[in-house]
Amino acid sequence: MEHYQKPDWFTKHVFNNFVATCTRLGISVWGSRVLRVRGRKSGEWRSSPVNLLTYQGNRYLVAPRGHTQWVRNIRVAGGGELVLGGRVQRFRAVEIPDDDKVPLLRAYLKRWSFEVGIFFGGVNAESSDADLRRIAPDHPAVRVELL
Repeated sequence: MEHYQKPDWFTKHVFNNFVATCTRLGISVWGSRVLRVRGRKSGEWRSSPVNLLTYQGNRYLVAPRGHTQWVRNIRVAGGGELVLGGRVQRFRAVEIPDDDKVPLLRAYLKRWSFEVGIFFGGVNAESSDADLRRIAPDHPAVRVELL
């Protein structure tokens, strides 16, 4: 069964809404964007606040909670939009294989462990490559290729 940690009430109704509202107003909270992706069943646009990681000149989205709805939707849609204020960037998503995620997970945890570290099962930015490789299947990641 795929790993997924459902957000609690506070996260879903307060924290995510606060970050999404700030981001829609053009205020990026530590690299936040609003991800818009078409639903895999409905075809309707779905929105989620995400952290956009820049690593070695590329941009990535990492799913700290696991195989979320946005991950499942982006796999079918093949891409989406990143929104910051009035700026909308369309992109194609390229999923990163588990064996290639170790440096991305390390960089992601260095940047946002205060916010999402709890979702990584005790693994942090200082953990061994083996520990990061062990949790890699639980945390999908995609490279964002702007169109």
